[in-house]
This record gives sequence, C-alpha cells and structure tokens, in this order.
Amino acid sequence: MVSERPVGGAKVLVVDDEPTVREVVVGYLRRDGHTVSEAADGPTALQLLEDDPPDLVVLDMMLPGVNGLDILRRIRASGDLPVIMLTARAEEGDRVAGLELGADDYVVKPFSPRELAARVNGVLRRATPKPPTTAVLQFDGMVIDLRAREVRLDGQLVEMTPKEFDVLAHLASSPREVFSRADLLRDVWQSSPDWQDPATVTVHVRRIRNKIEVDPEHPRWISTVWGVGYRFES
Repeated sequence: MVSERPVGGAKVLVVDDEPTVREVVVGYLRRDGHTVSEAADGPTALQLLEDDPPDLVVLDMMLPGVNGLDILRRIRASGDLPVIMLTARAEEGDRVAGLELGADDYVVKPFSPRELAARVNGVLRRATPKPPTTAVLQFDGMVIDLRAREVRLDGQLVEMTPKEFDVLAHLASSPREVFSRADLLRDVWQSSPDWQDPATVTVHVRRIRNKIEVDPEHPRWISTVWGVGYRFES
C-alpha cells in the first residue's frame, strides 16, 4: 500500500517479513512526512523497486523468496539508491557483507523506531547535500568535485557509493588532519559508537582504498595512524 505523498516528503520502501516491525516503522516514517510502501518478501520488494522507485529503502537481511543481500546487490548494480539494512545482532558477518556491498547504514534488531526514523532522515539529508563553499578539491592526480559528487583519478571517473564519497570528501577537506573512527561516525554518519559499530568506518575506508589506491596495502591517499584513526595525504 502507498499513502498520499506529503509535500516535501521522501518515498521510502520498508522491506521486512515481520508485520509488527513494518507497522511500527511505517508509522514513524509517515509521522515524519514520508510516503511509505511496504513489502513482506524479496520478490514483492523487487517489483516495487521497479514499478515505483523509492528515494530510500529500509531492508531486512532475512527475507523469504530473495534475501536482503541479493536485493542490495541488484540495487547497487543499477545505481546508488540509499539503503539502510536491518540485521539481527548475531549476524555480524551479514552486516559486514552488507557494508561491503554498499549499504549506507544499518540498524541492529531490536531497535528503537525513533532511532531508525532519525537514521532515515540523516541518510536522506546526506543524499541531497547543500552545495559547499569550496566546490572542487584538487590534489596531485586527484580531483574531488563536491557539487557534482564526482571523484577523478588522472582524469578517470571513480565510481563510488554516496557514503564512500562522503567519507573521502570529509577526509580530503582537511588534509593531514587525523580523524578517529568515532569522529567519522559523528561527522559523516551523524551517529556514535553507542549506536553504530566503528567497524562500519573501517569497511568503508577499505572499499575507498580499493578504488583509489594503486596498492591498497600501501596507500598513497588515505593513511592509517595506528591507534588513532585515518588521515588524507595531500
């Protein structure tokens, strides 16, 4: 079911096979002014993604028909639609797999519906950022266009997910400054280690390195300051 679209609201697809979870989450999101559609299984979710593409997906890992990771793979194969994964606490391997595939955020069950609604609004804000004052960051061989949200290495476009771009842009905006994982959770995810595993940052930095470094094991651009965090080398 799809409600009437409120002015200024985003279209959110909630995919979970637990009716109670869907009911609570949908209620909070609609209260925030979003248009919400629902799916209880993988095939229905894929059909809704095709028929009425949303602005964001809240996606459970464990689904009948087609699981959440397979749906995420299909989403990432066709674009950078923001995705927040729902996972059980025991499914650490699946959470890491989801981040590796490009999930923008994840929430561990059982969760606070208010927290999830805040995460949705935060991801939506980051997906449509305000144009920064400094539009382009230029380094030796790397250009980061903050308005176009593009990264080029030696003139070649580097494909990145929205969150990967946000992390790189944040680090590159303050070259040589060291950011801890807690700093990046706060500044980029608008979260904290109390809400989100700092390993989220580690996974994203590894993905970024795999895309921009000639040798990710000996990075040129993003270095690790052991025991502290990460630093962008200008």
